[in-house]
Amino acid sequence: MSFSSLGLSAELLRAVNDQGYAEPTPVQSRAIPVVLAGRDLLAAAQTGTGKTAGFTLPLLQHLQTHPVEAGRRDVQGRTNAVGGRMPGAAKPVRVLVLTPTRELAAQVGESVQTYGKYLPFTTAVIFGGVNINPQIEKLRRGADIVVATPGRLLDHVQQKTIDLSRVEILVLDEGDRMLDMGFIRDIRRILALLPQRRQNLLFSATFSEDIRQLAAGLLKNPETIDVAPRNSTVELITQRVHPVDKGHKRELLAHLIKSGDWRQVLVFTRTKHGANRLCEQLQKDGIQSAAIHGNKTQSARTRALADFKQGRVRVLVATDIAARGLDIDQLPHVVNFDLPNVPEDYVHRIGRTGRAGSTGEAISLVSSDERGLLKDIERLLRQELPRASVNDFKPDPHARPEPTDRPAHGARHSHRQESGGWHSRPGSHGHRPRSAASRNTGR
Repeated sequence: MSFSSLGLSAELLRAVNDQGYAEPTPVQSRAIPVVLAGRDLLAAAQTGTGKTAGFTLPLLQHLQTHPVEAGRRDVQGRTNAVGGRMPGAAKPVRVLVLTPTRELAAQVGESVQTYGKYLPFTTAVIFGGVNINPQIEKLRRGADIVVATPGRLLDHVQQKTIDLSRVEILVLDEGDRMLDMGFIRDIRRILALLPQRRQNLLFSATFSEDIRQLAAGLLKNPETIDVAPRNSTVELITQRVHPVDKGHKRELLAHLIKSGDWRQVLVFTRTKHGANRLCEQLQKDGIQSAAIHGNKTQSARTRALADFKQGRVRVLVATDIAARGLDIDQLPHVVNFDLPNVPEDYVHRIGRTGRAGSTGEAISLVSSDERGLLKDIERLLRQELPRASVNDFKPDPHARPEPTDRPAHGARHSHRQESGGWHSRPGSHGHRPRSAASRNTGR
């Protein structure tokens, strides 16, 4: 199947061709016709499957084939004045895309710019952590498409700098993460501001029960597609566990980077403090590194990611929330410096590599206190991950495990402790918790 067979306009096909894409991904080939047909959609698709273009392309085509009259009043006949006039009177907000994080909002905005380069439509990307005034000015000039995090969008609503009464299509991207981050109340407030008659698209990495409940209240007779089976891992990713004492993890990581001459490595830590500390230690080891997490300013996060993509930084140390939505082409190495408390997050982490047909490597540095977390991950994957001890870094079988670092404030988690080292008898496991993260990444 080719993009031309999907019914896209010549301008969109030209933009797709400029990017060097000849054939759509599975999510694109299935989602684009559904969206173009005006149907509501519930799609299971993880980051890296091409889902962003899967909704960006048909959204742009909808705007192209369904023009509106300039200056027309909103669908309820109101004139909601902002600064003496209706915001974007000539260009009402027609498409609203909600994302859980700043990085994902920026990524979606880039996708709209990339594929809409030959079309006249304007986009406003609004999120917290930056000055609100330039966003207000952009909204005053009018935007066909608004990509936003929930918190900052509601800030604009409160200041009456945006009118959502003429939205024709709503997209909820990474719905599972939206719920995990506690955005459900904000989402409900936003839904109440939208016209009843609209098209709704909901994308999620998994079809959890919470997502199905959200879909039931949001979508009308939706088409359902599942191109990322729940908890699947990419076959092209080589996964490996290196058992190591907790106090030697940083030395082992530095050894792997230097001995393997790794030039681009994404490293996950459990906490913001841990990310900063590891970044500083790697710098002292002569390995150029940068950290991204929720306490970093947006400009610092953007700069760190750009330096990483362009090779000025070898190692990008990130927390789960900060890394959500990162789109890095041909990333060869992902390292779990700390295992995540929630097994599903392991799948999201390693999915940053092995994309678009490229091979990738996912390595986990696992200390004895994390054996319970590792077993939960293996239970989820329904496979045992291969272990490989590294010479000079083999763990002491008699070492007593140390407590794991606490995750970000507000996260629901368990601190499972097991006695003994790698060769001791595993302890019992309680119920696996769900994750929830601080909302500040969307504000």
